[in-house]
Amino acid sequence: MPPKLTNNPTERRPLSFPAVRPCESISSPTLLSSLITLSQNICNFQFNTFVTQSRNCREMARQIAILLAFFQDVRDRNSVIPKSVLECFLELHLTFQKIQFLMQDCAHQNAHLWMLTKSKHIVDQFRIFIGIIATTIDMLSLHIIDICDEVRELVELVLKHARKGKFELDQNDERESKRLRFILDQFERGVEPEVDSMKQVLDYLEIKTWNACNKEMKFLEDESDHNEREVNLLSSLIGFLCYSRVVIFETMDFQLRTNEQSEARGDAETLMLSFVMAEDFRCPISLEIMTDPVTVSTGQTYNRTSIQKWLKAGNKICPKTGEKLTNTELFPNTTLKKLIQQFCKDNGISMAKSNNLNRTITKTIEPGSSAAAHAMQFMSWFISRRLVFGTEEQKNKAAYEIRLLARSNIFNRTCLIEMGTIPPLLDLLDTNDRATQENAIGALMRLSKHSSGQQVIIESRGLVPILNVLKRGLSLEARNVAAATMFYLSSVKEYRKLIGENPEAIPALVELIKEGTSCGKKNAVITIFGLLLLPKNHPKVLAAGAVHALVDVIGSSDKADLVTDCLAVLVALAESAEGAGDVLQAGALPLIIRILQSDTSRAGKEYCVSIVLSLCVNVGMEVTGVLVKDPSLMPSLYSLLTNGTPHAAKKSRSLIKVLQDFNDKTTSGMEGSSVSRHTLNRLESSSFFSR
Repeated sequence: MPPKLTNNPTERRPLSFPAVRPCESISSPTLLSSLITLSQNICNFQFNTFVTQSRNCREMARQIAILLAFFQDVRDRNSVIPKSVLECFLELHLTFQKIQFLMQDCAHQNAHLWMLTKSKHIVDQFRIFIGIIATTIDMLSLHIIDICDEVRELVELVLKHARKGKFELDQNDERESKRLRFILDQFERGVEPEVDSMKQVLDYLEIKTWNACNKEMKFLEDESDHNEREVNLLSSLIGFLCYSRVVIFETMDFQLRTNEQSEARGDAETLMLSFVMAEDFRCPISLEIMTDPVTVSTGQTYNRTSIQKWLKAGNKICPKTGEKLTNTELFPNTTLKKLIQQFCKDNGISMAKSNNLNRTITKTIEPGSSAAAHAMQFMSWFISRRLVFGTEEQKNKAAYEIRLLARSNIFNRTCLIEMGTIPPLLDLLDTNDRATQENAIGALMRLSKHSSGQQVIIESRGLVPILNVLKRGLSLEARNVAAATMFYLSSVKEYRKLIGENPEAIPALVELIKEGTSCGKKNAVITIFGLLLLPKNHPKVLAAGAVHALVDVIGSSDKADLVTDCLAVLVALAESAEGAGDVLQAGALPLIIRILQSDTSRAGKEYCVSIVLSLCVNVGMEVTGVLVKDPSLMPSLYSLLTNGTPHAAKKSRSLIKVLQDFNDKTTSGMEGSSVSRHTLNRLESSSFFSR
């Protein structure tokens, strides 16, 4: 059978031609049928929709159309095809596949700018393919094939035209390509191009709306992820389009209020990953998640490749402590490796992806080219002025652009912060327009990921307006994103204290846990988790009724990740006697036991056993007496010894010992008692409980 061809160019990289040569044993009728289908596909392109290479594509299709008549005539006459001719047909089949790929790229709806940039290369490809066709036809022995004289003359005409090589760079394509290169050169030199000149290029490429410009950008961004050789050029083109989207296409051609709930949800999930991930997971040298952690003689752990490079460079001291290494032997840290592997497994990320995470982030710290950097600086200044002096619609659009620009690019955030966009964004929060408030808080949330952004927000007294959105936002989406913004602010110790001291902040987060969407609940839970890093915030979280709200979510939510996050917060709260009392009073114990016995995540089970152990320590007999009567508990705890995380196994051992001691004392007639925190610490550090 001939290879199955795709008409979807998105399944491959542009200007790549993964054609497959049919097998030698293919039957002549099957090969002919496939050649005819390929030829028809090429001839059926709508050439009036081609923005660039229109003449060349039309000329190629004209040549193929003649060959199509040839193939049809051979088929209709049921001619016997000699082996030498079959070989030529196989070569033509392979070449026709490549031509179809090339023409699909020229017709790609969102690749107009990229095709213009690569116009000379595309012309070369057409010349190569028509050359192959000419050579192959020349090898055909037309006299031994039963075809009519008219078709034979047409095929000879194709050969004659193919040898002349009519494929040239269109004058209009060449003119606009030069204009584009001049614009990119201006950006490169830090000169802001004339808008009229940019419009000429965009009009020629039929990029006439904000949406069309944005789609072209997304295409190039995807291409840059796979095309490392041309990162500089692609970054410059993205900068050109981004500038055009912001400055030229001020009128939106679709409803600005985009329902980006998935965007806010993505931020919530990312928050938890970056927050819960222990810094011990990162190598002190490379700052990347360790895939092969090893320990040196000083007791410090590094990724094997990083410490090996350090030692190979002649260094004889520990990179982190500065102590002299007594030897260079590296000891595998298998426990930590298992923790990292489990962390990645529980959160649905591969080890390879986790290693690329930091490199991906690092790539966005610096722009891909000088042209892209200057374009971003010009845009930031334009947006800043629009936020201050623009109409209400222009301010809304400017906030939306910031939301997009700062999504995943650290350099963009830096530029926008430095150009003073945060104060006017804070002013926009006090609006009666839902879309404007959503876009303003969304933009602030993006900028609050940057340490400078956090500082400017606090120094601009932005906590109060953000808190107002959290409490009384015009939409649940705005409240959800406000909670995420509070999380980023709480990542700084001083701001954690400042947020906790505001009497309305923590209660507002608890209210969002009660009445928010799943995304909003998750954002609020994670933010409270961050605030609990400051011990002074613990009683405030308890006083706000957080425990009952968290338990209600655990009992009613079908979102496993949200339930796990709530359990993580309960772990922190149950460490105090007051928190443990609230957890018990809220009726959490039966829920926690049920989760512990269910097929839930390993992290969730770890949190459950930690909560139960804290209840035994801080509440005592009231809890322990109930637990020893539950025959299904012990099997679950023993299961965690082998199947749980190392931390869960450690907690399970401790809890098993507590329950056994209580049971022994009860059996012997002694009064059961709780285990003290001091006793627990001693048990966990003893050889019996050591790993």
